[in-house]
Amino acid sequence: MSEEAPKTPKARKPKATAPDAAATAAAAPVTDVTAAAGAAPAAAPERKEITAKELLGEEIGEIKVRRAKGSKNITVGIVHVLATFNNTKVTITDANGNVISWGSAGRHQFRGSRKSTAYAAQVVCQEAAKLAMAHGLKDVSVRVKGPGMGRDSAIRALQLLGLNVSSIVDTTPIPHNGCRPPKRRRV
Repeated sequence: MSEEAPKTPKARKPKATAPDAAATAAAAPVTDVTAAAGAAPAAAPERKEITAKELLGEEIGEIKVRRAKGSKNITVGIVHVLATFNNTKVTITDANGNVISWGSAGRHQFRGSRKSTAYAAQVVCQEAAKLAMAHGLKDVSVRVKGPGMGRDSAIRALQLLGLNVSSIVDTTPIPHNGCRPPKRRRV
């Protein structure tokens, strides 16, 4: 019986790759006199502090208000926010109740449980307000209805766009022991 020595794998040579830029730059002769003298590298650009307004402007996107074709020239309006547990709807009307613009979470491609989020309400309110601002809207009073999550974020979105919010009224209907409510959920 002959004993064989355990086989060891052969060492592989590393594959030849293209030389990286740092290695070739180090090998290249120095022709610049200031670089050879060891002068200080170029000063780094100064970092500018970003203000809150700039941050919010990036989040919202650039607010470009174009005048609508059939512009109605309405400066004062009412924003009706319906925030339910399943959706958020925003309707902007003039003082007489004629609809200028509207939006809902489903219209802006939110589906399922995402429709009831505060972010969806913010997006809906921004888009409806931009359309209304194209008709000249500047001052609004807000009427909020319902218990949903989008109540506060919708109002905040209006203020960020630059609309002057003159009043906020809660118009949630409260029964004086009217209809019998639905049965309790057993979870």
